[in-house]
Amino acid sequence: MELAGKRVLVVEDEGLVAMSVEDMLSDLGCSVAAQAGTLREALEKAQAGGFEVALLDVSLNGKQVFPVAEWLSKHGVPFAFASGYGAAGLPIDFRDRPVVAKPFQIEELSAALTAALAE
Repeated sequence: MELAGKRVLVVEDEGLVAMSVEDMLSDLGCSVAAQAGTLREALEKAQAGGFEVALLDVSLNGKQVFPVAEWLSKHGVPFAFASGYGAAGLPIDFRDRPVVAKPFQIEELSAALTAALAE
């Protein structure tokens, strides 16, 4: 699965991490369709659409991102998680989803998004 040209929703509450992810996505030929740093904002951006895949930070200022993951899943939108805890920090319902452990390199991000799009 080619990532070039894909529009990505980036859900990340740390500004420096979000900028780093944007740079990596740009290097992969992707564009950031939208960026959200809070759970409410992430739900709004998810519902607004305009992207092919999402990268979801599991913890947003202490709130879990799973309501966004549930919405995306229900609407057939591919996504991957980014987490400092890896797959172990995910609920059983989402353990089959691609997850990239923070901190990650561009190759790991590429693999996670490619896997999400292939599902």
